[in-house]
Amino acid sequence: MMPTLPLAHWLTSPRPNETPIAWLGDHIWTLGQLRHDVAHLVAALQQQDGVRWALCAENSYLFLVALLAALHAGKTPVIPGHSRESLLNEQRTLFDGVLSDRPLDGCGPVQVVTSSGESGAGVQPLPAIDPHSHVELFTSGSTGHPQRIVKPLVSLDREASLLATRFADRLAGCRVIGSVAPLHLYGLTFRIFLPMSLGLPLHAAMIQYAEQLAALDSQQRYAFISSPAFLKRLDDKLTPPPVEMLLSAGGMLPWQDAVQTAAWLRVWPDEIYGSTETGVLAWRHRQHDDAAWLLFPGVQITAEGEHFRAISPLIPAEKGLLLDDILHFNQDGTFQLAGRRGRVVKIEEKRISLNEIEQRLRDLDGVCDAAALAITRHGRQSVGALLVLDAAAREKWQHSAGALELSWRAALRPWLEPVAVPRYWRIIEEIPVNSMNKRVYAHLQELFHETA
Repeated sequence: MMPTLPLAHWLTSPRPNETPIAWLGDHIWTLGQLRHDVAHLVAALQQQDGVRWALCAENSYLFLVALLAALHAGKTPVIPGHSRESLLNEQRTLFDGVLSDRPLDGCGPVQVVTSSGESGAGVQPLPAIDPHSHVELFTSGSTGHPQRIVKPLVSLDREASLLATRFADRLAGCRVIGSVAPLHLYGLTFRIFLPMSLGLPLHAAMIQYAEQLAALDSQQRYAFISSPAFLKRLDDKLTPPPVEMLLSAGGMLPWQDAVQTAAWLRVWPDEIYGSTETGVLAWRHRQHDDAAWLLFPGVQITAEGEHFRAISPLIPAEKGLLLDDILHFNQDGTFQLAGRRGRVVKIEEKRISLNEIEQRLRDLDGVCDAAALAITRHGRQSVGALLVLDAAAREKWQHSAGALELSWRAALRPWLEPVAVPRYWRIIEEIPVNSMNKRVYAHLQELFHETA
């Protein structure tokens, strides 16, 4: 296995200044340039009183500069999960200033992160990073309200090392590209920590379209960090890049999408199971639909009543964390994922599982996908349903929406409490998700807003 380099030594290890760190198009950033750019930003941050600095750079090289400079300057990196000005302005209490690769208005003190292109020769030694430093991430979950999650650096280094024990041999010689941003833990771990700890060049841009994949240098080999949301949109008519390894996380990858992706890229995906709170827990190399999940070394998941508790070297709490997922363990210690618990709401004093409603909606004829939400209208709470229909069902809807809606309700009544049968219906092309394939239910609520 390739040895991993902890973050505190990324700039101080005895590697030559010419070592490639990141690239964008024909431009390559070297370790010497990284050392110089970080030192320049550290000097600027040391003149600032604020301790907590939000990292909002979309260029992954400049994000790396901001992350290292904040830590070497004794600041706390805060990762809000986005770089939208209006939302940053709303969330100003979460941080003292912003490190961004572009000017921002109304977000408090902003330090624009740049690269001079100069080498690190003659740069003064940087202040050592406090071994107790941490990174703060904010995840909105299903409510839209930011939830603060503290990640000690030692946990992030351990996660990179844990991944290296499993994947380093296959990653050797690869460049790391991704369709997910380092503004979430998955992107931070796999697009920043993993390549930096293994000495692999990272792509400064985020892959947003399949055309960008097809345009990559065919003389290189790549590890592609992606998500189900991106993989379902691949265009197999394009020329595939030489992807050596494909990783997917952030949600379940439908088997049909896995097959189509593997046929185009000529590599089966490795899926990662975990969360921002837990870090990585398990993985599977998906060559058939019901492939079982394998725990990473040192991870334990044990039953606790109807729930499961995860204990891991990546979870700071000694007692670990309870999981929201339903797991079915096999005799050999592998397991299957069988959905999520939670998303229970009270409607007319009855506890209603929105997850169960969504499953029953997907079982209806002609329904390809569904989302269920609690909708409040005129002081009364009911269930709203968002449906994605196949062509035949969509045609029926266009000609006789009322009759089709009545048939859906009739089909649901044997399975659901009367108050759980959806009262409001919306037909859409696809259920919107964010870049991590997560449904942001606060955004889905907007589809039910009444118009004036």
